[in-house]
Amino acid sequence: HVQLVESGGGLVQAGGSLRLSCVVSGLSFEDHSMGWFRQAPGKEREFVAGIKWSGDDTYYLGSVRGRFTISRDNAKNTVYLEMNNLKPMDTAVYYCAADRLIYGDVWFTPINSWGQGTQVTVSA
Repeated sequence: HVQLVESGGGLVQAGGSLRLSCVVSGLSFEDHSMGWFRQAPGKEREFVAGIKWSGDDTYYLGSVRGRFTISRDNAKNTVYLEMNNLKPMDTAVYYCAADRLIYGDVWFTPINSWGQGTQVTVSA
């Protein structure tokens, strides 16, 4: 079955940086678009960034565009989220997700299999 293991979260001050990683197993990683979601307390989970299976297209939520960068390493079955100039509004649990289809688009419906997430807390 599909497993996603996120890491790299932490507590940082506003303006700081973090790099999240997600190791994926149980699927043909190179054939699936990947993405990062986040969920803040009392809010719905939102799609933050996505990267196409081919690596040649990305998507970013408007509020993070220019500050976050998503990338993937197919040799390591890993997707990354580089987060710079962090703001208190970025505080949330971050989850990675895989497209339920192969050879899909950068905007996708995720497989209903979620990791434990990684907590990102940004202090003012």
